[in-house]
Amino acid sequence: MLGLSGERMSKVDTAWLRMDSPSNLMMINGVWTVSPGITLAALRERVQERLLQYPRFRQRVVEDPAGATWVDDQRFDIDAHVQAAKLPRRRGQSPQDALRQFVGDLATKPLDPKRPLWHFYLVEDFTGDDGLPSSALVVRLHHCIADGIALISVTMSIVDGGTEPPKRRKKGPGGAEDWIADTLIKPFTGMTVKALDLVGESAAKSLHLLLDPEKAVQHGLAGSADAARLGYQLVSDAASLALMPDDSPTGLKGVPGTQKRVAWCPPLPLDEVKAIGKALNCSVNDVLLSCVAGAIGSYLRHQGEDTEGKEIRAMIPVNLRPIEEAWKLGNHFGLVPLVLPIGITNPVERVYEVRTRMAALKGSTQPLLAFGLLAVAGLLIKPAQDALLNLFSRKTTAVMTNVPGPREPIYLCGSRVTQCMFWVPQSGNVGLGVSILSYGGGVQFGVITDTQLCPEPQKIIDAFAPEFAALSTLTLMLPWGEED
Repeated sequence: MLGLSGERMSKVDTAWLRMDSPSNLMMINGVWTVSPGITLAALRERVQERLLQYPRFRQRVVEDPAGATWVDDQRFDIDAHVQAAKLPRRRGQSPQDALRQFVGDLATKPLDPKRPLWHFYLVEDFTGDDGLPSSALVVRLHHCIADGIALISVTMSIVDGGTEPPKRRKKGPGGAEDWIADTLIKPFTGMTVKALDLVGESAAKSLHLLLDPEKAVQHGLAGSADAARLGYQLVSDAASLALMPDDSPTGLKGVPGTQKRVAWCPPLPLDEVKAIGKALNCSVNDVLLSCVAGAIGSYLRHQGEDTEGKEIRAMIPVNLRPIEEAWKLGNHFGLVPLVLPIGITNPVERVYEVRTRMAALKGSTQPLLAFGLLAVAGLLIKPAQDALLNLFSRKTTAVMTNVPGPREPIYLCGSRVTQCMFWVPQSGNVGLGVSILSYGGGVQFGVITDTQLCPEPQKIIDAFAPEFAALSTLTLMLPWGEED
């Protein structure tokens, strides 16, 4: 159970742990800027008081041939995890650019495997975008600890007014069970196996290891109309995953190197994004993803590439647990492939195309299948895991995530958090990560790229605002009162 020394790591979390490579570390990197600045002593005290209430942040990982185990770090030292940092600055380089370079350099620096897999750096003296004295907090957390939704929930515990983690009840009747395993994986795994068997997916043999499929079908949903519908959906979705074609070749797809760069943009007003979505009868997510597609297409065209008719595939995480259980940590999300129409230059046409594709994914069991594949990957030796996960990376150009942050401004050690951003990790040969985070009435885009595939991610970021402005202008020009 959570918090006990010697707890066995889940198979899904083990897959994330083993997914590290020289090109892509499974690290979630984030930045908060706070104004006025805070001291290292105050930050350490807050982390000690709040974050360490979660046992996972006091535990290191011990690997063995069969997997990994969370073990209490008897030599835990807060000073080794919350440290001061100075930004190296070249002549003429702005503080923001120096911070971007610092985060990019850290993105390829592994954490110490003998310690708990997280690290905070505090730049006490920093000048923010507004020119005011601030501090910059760089947060690094390994993906095996938890997914993005859970980590946002956890890091919110260190802000002013943050609450302590809920106390987990003992396992047993009425206890806090693992929601994913009991509600999703156990009933559905047998059908997932059968679905993958039907399309000839070799991973099906490994999925049999999760549990006895006959028993799962017998005691799950077998014999019901729901079972029939689910079985049909699984067959269809498994076929889509196994047989999905490669996406269009672009300069963003290739073999990555070992250097990263990050970029982010000033926030767009969330109310304006909502207004455009309402006017076009689209969701906020449709609008934002359309801007992503437009920005990537614009960047490639400025690089001299012809994007007409081209599409790229982005893997999008889908949360698979109740939000109130995010504090339990671990990874409980699936992945769904969304094909972005980067070749459509008309912003309104593009947002409708994204809406159509997102609607087609609703009701899909692909996130569940992806979760199952990651669980299988955690059962395998690393070479076999890498081969299985190439199912995703070979056919993918980007990993993209959209995380809702706090709606109201938050404060840390008495200072206002003026900006927060994070960057999603990539796996395999994927060299592009796009993060969308809403916070305090604004929504920001962040990009992390491999320098061999895209040495200047700021050029992608710089295309977001013009794409949003073009969509806004065209929306205002549309005839009122007419259906699209």
